[in-house]
Amino acid sequence: MVILGIDPGYAIIGYGIIDTSKNDMVVDYGAITTPKEDSMPVRLEAIDASLKFLFEKYKPDVVAIEELFYFKNQKTVIQVAQARGVIVLACQKYCGTIYEYTPLQIKQALTGNGRAEKAQIQYMVKAILGLSSIPKPDDAADALAVAICHSQTSPMLNRNQA
Repeated sequence: MVILGIDPGYAIIGYGIIDTSKNDMVVDYGAITTPKEDSMPVRLEAIDASLKFLFEKYKPDVVAIEELFYFKNQKTVIQVAQARGVIVLACQKYCGTIYEYTPLQIKQALTGNGRAEKAQIQYMVKAILGLSSIPKPDDAADALAVAICHSQTSPMLNRNQA
């Protein structure tokens, strides 16, 4: 099963693709970026087009996306929520199977500690996927963490069941 993990944002959207049929082998990871000079509608359109490209290229079976958490800056939360809406819509249009995870669930799945620090998550992404270094940018590492979380917690994929 091919899982597309997404760390939502509007300036940087992290993505990570793993294949569970190959023991969570990394297929690809990176970030979709939008220029700050562009208007919000142009940025949202670019996010949609970039996601469409990823769906057409990798044909993921499911999408795992991080849920929004509280932001102190009201302007930022509105912009991220707008971008997340476009991301969720694109995932629904191009895949149709979406799972959402809180940051707490992701940390718990990767480290066993829902309060794990970012460095611990990044180390576990590297270790679980057998990478030689921590994926960059951080948003891509976060997206891979979301994909791993789905792989580790989805009942359909749980390889440890009797």
